[in-house]
Amino acid sequence: MPNRRIAALAAAVVVVAAGLGVRALLPGAVAKYAGDLLYTLLVYALVVAAAPRARPVVAAAVALAVSWLVEFAQLTGVPAELSARSTLARLVLGTTFNAPDLFWYAVGAAAGYAVHSACTK
Repeated sequence: MPNRRIAALAAAVVVVAAGLGVRALLPGAVAKYAGDLLYTLLVYALVVAAAPRARPVVAAAVALAVSWLVEFAQLTGVPAELSARSTLARLVLGTTFNAPDLFWYAVGAAAGYAVHSACTK
């Protein structure tokens, strides 16, 4: 499975680069929601890197669950407090809950599932 792990790590690098590009080039809401989608794609790629034999449906479910868990954690205020102290925490955890983000995370998980399924045939 080294090839699948390497491909997943390469995909993670591409997703991070795409996220940086989206934030730099696209306007407000478009960049925000594209960033949400890409956040889940990054989680998806990291799931596959950690567990290269994971089936697409499992990787998608885990990526979506992690993304939703982080979003719902924002309701507690803990991510906002951590984000105030750390740029990395702000990038990973965000600061405030936004319900539309949940939809875009699902779109990201679906995109990851589609690409992963196509690549494993």
